[in-house]
Amino acid sequence: MAKIWIGIDTGGTFTDLVLCEPASGKYAYHKLPTTTGDPARAVLDGIAEILNLAQLPRDRVEFLVLGTTLGTNAVLEGKCARTGMITTRGFRDILELARQRRPHYFNLDVLKPAPPAARDCRIEVAGRVAYDGSEITALAEDEVRGAIGVLRDKKVEAIAVCMMHSYANPAHEIRARELVTQLWPQAYLCTSSDVLPEFREFERFATTAANASLMPVMDRYLERFERGVAELGIRIAPRVMQSNGGAVTPAAVRRLPVNTFFSGPAGGVVGGVGLGRQLAIGNLITFDMGGTSTDVCLIRDGEPAKKNMREMGGFPVRTRTIDIHTIGAGGGSIAWVDAGGLLKVGPQSAGAHPGPAAYGRGGVRPTVTDANMVLGRLNPASLLGGRMAMHPDRARAGIEDDRVPKLKVDLTRAAAGVLEIINVNMMGAVRVISVEQGEDPRDFTLVAFGGAGPLHAADIARNMGMRN
Repeated sequence: MAKIWIGIDTGGTFTDLVLCEPASGKYAYHKLPTTTGDPARAVLDGIAEILNLAQLPRDRVEFLVLGTTLGTNAVLEGKCARTGMITTRGFRDILELARQRRPHYFNLDVLKPAPPAARDCRIEVAGRVAYDGSEITALAEDEVRGAIGVLRDKKVEAIAVCMMHSYANPAHEIRARELVTQLWPQAYLCTSSDVLPEFREFERFATTAANASLMPVMDRYLERFERGVAELGIRIAPRVMQSNGGAVTPAAVRRLPVNTFFSGPAGGVVGGVGLGRQLAIGNLITFDMGGTSTDVCLIRDGEPAKKNMREMGGFPVRTRTIDIHTIGAGGGSIAWVDAGGLLKVGPQSAGAHPGPAAYGRGGVRPTVTDANMVLGRLNPASLLGGRMAMHPDRARAGIEDDRVPKLKVDLTRAAAGVLEIINVNMMGAVRVISVEQGEDPRDFTLVAFGGAGPLHAADIARNMGMRN
């Protein structure tokens, strides 16, 4: 009996699904609004709906893979779990001291980003290991027990155990982990020797604390997702995309959720690599424009660029990732006029709720989607296969009422200006991954996808001198 594969991408605005029956070559596609309050609901609804559309039984699903930006959104929106840290005496302020970078030299009112573990939840204990792994001072187990009690009183959900030089000798971290497990088995827990067994304590501590802060968030999401998949009658265990382009079990994600920061965008890049192989094209630039953001990546000779460290929420996250550059430019990006009378677009987005004015869901501020609608580049009857009504009159009203009076131009020129500005912003993203890395974009083929990608790809390619 022919098996079925399903791939899912949960974006900030829409959730997209594709179904494939490899034996017959049958494909099906489906899109529905992301349920931001409960992202698993849109995923589960989408799985049921795409199987119904394809008229295929659920028990034939052999492979189910999910790409999600849940971890990224949790960090950027400040929705991570309250996290504690147990660390070597004298080193609890590593997260604040960082590398002494000062990006704003002359600003006296700089607000530093909040660390993944607040200072009052970072508890020091005695015990020291040298750089070569030899023990200088034994771990003070009574202090570890006391630290666990303090963190319990502070109602943290997750604990990061970060000791000096644990990459050379993790014995102190292992023992501290055992004590936490004995005294507080309900706590989410990770150690830096598991998450990032490398030297450079700032990056190691920051990555481990970020990982711990995501563990409760990801566990709750995956528990809901796995339970829902089973209730749908799908018998196989799902997989989750990682930032490096691979797919792993939910158990692996629960242990190291920090590896999923770029899970969703990585799936598009992997798809671009696969398409390039089929077409014998090795040099590609993927252009993924969704409702909230645009992700671009350079692929040379069939291999996407990779990085070992990214920054999330103002702190380094040292994990292997596909080198994806993201900007706040999408179909839902809001057009606005600054104090000087200049037209701007983004990075604020209308999202899926209320969404662009054209959606008719209460949104009134003009967006890129509204501009495309006004210029006749979108068919009002085609969104979500006709399942979602579009309202051209509301798109026009949004731009006329909000932008035209301030810009003193007609409706068509205002809408065209919105698209010109968003295109310039996205061209800047393409330059970052190509020209600024010593690559000529004219040597690459642009691969456009995402809900809004094909609408803008031709303009981007033309202005960048790309012929394919």
